[in-house]
Amino acid sequence: MNAATSTATTTATPTPGAAAPSAAALDWARRLVRFNTVSDQSNRPLIDCIADHLRGLGVPLRLTRDDAGLKFNLFATLGAGKPGGVILSGHTDTVPWTGQAWTVDPLGAELRDGRLYGRGSADMKAFIGLAVAHAEAFLQAELPFAVHLAFSFDEEVGCFGVRHLIADLREAGLAPSRCIVGEPTGMRPAIAHKGVHRWRCCVKGRAVHSSQTPRGVNAIEAAARVVAHLAGMADRWREQGPWYPGFEVPCTTAAVGVIEGGIADNVVPEDCRFHYEFRDVPGADALAMQADVQAAAERLTPAMRAVDPATGFRFEPICSVPAFQAPADDPALALVRALLGTAAGEDNALVGFGTEAGLFQRAGIASVVCGPGFIDQAHQADEFVSLQQLAACEAMFVALRQRPAL
Repeated sequence: MNAATSTATTTATPTPGAAAPSAAALDWARRLVRFNTVSDQSNRPLIDCIADHLRGLGVPLRLTRDDAGLKFNLFATLGAGKPGGVILSGHTDTVPWTGQAWTVDPLGAELRDGRLYGRGSADMKAFIGLAVAHAEAFLQAELPFAVHLAFSFDEEVGCFGVRHLIADLREAGLAPSRCIVGEPTGMRPAIAHKGVHRWRCCVKGRAVHSSQTPRGVNAIEAAARVVAHLAGMADRWREQGPWYPGFEVPCTTAAVGVIEGGIADNVVPEDCRFHYEFRDVPGADALAMQADVQAAAERLTPAMRAVDPATGFRFEPICSVPAFQAPADDPALALVRALLGTAAGEDNALVGFGTEAGLFQRAGIASVVCGPGFIDQAHQADEFVSLQQLAACEAMFVALRQRPAL
């Protein structure tokens, strides 16, 4: 479907305490929902839409892209030349909706019963739309600090796009001091989330007739032994920790999500492939976890190669999103608390999903996760975000443009 053709550019000026966002902010949120930016699609039409608007305001832009040149990050500075500044960060890609029982058009941006419906409405195009709607107001506020907009590609499949964006900032010598990642937290500052680390294990065996199993190497059976080792690791963490109180699942987890292998019942399988992931609590060592898995595979390898030297295991990383934890004195957390009017520790949240916050943090940018909507609505059929949540997010942006300093 095509993006909305609305050309409204009215400065977003919501009424304090409103139950709905301003017309301009809602227009931008709906406009972005109408783009199909599932991760296997190019996000360029959406990026071009935002870029054209910002160029019309005289805002300098930086665009980075994937290796194929099909997907783009956008970084814009409102207040070029001002020191430091705060990033408003969001990802433009969404998960697909194939096979889900939607009762509304996933790209229709329908308004009904105080909600905005559509894929990406909660996760997280509404946050992006509100930020873009406030660009002109941020410029007119003549703040003593810059406000940066950072919109990335391929977050949903491994936070790949933002790595290009962060590398570009480093090369350009740009050093924002704070970052608000607008994932759906119900407008509560999230101070921690788990990491996500995914791997592919490819097992090479030796195929023979199933009546001659001692002459072969069963790739599925070898894979199953490593899968069993992963399950044992998960059992140990569940029983012995370490634990991080506050998460719905307070320990590190391991899970196998895909396994494939074999061609027939009467052939010892030559190949098997499985995918697995760790979701580690802050402070855990994901590299040590992976080393444990590889050590288990290495213990199996001599017996396999005694039958055929060409057999064995190969491990390939799929993605690695670091865990995130904001220290108690984190300046980004303090900023969001001030914008929301909440006291320290009063309304913090821990979220189980991964975000780009850990990558910004590792780049030396103090970060916090806070945005409109709830993760329970994300990735679901009839995904939605309430207009009340959008109004609360917009109020945070209004408070930001009234800040005398960071």
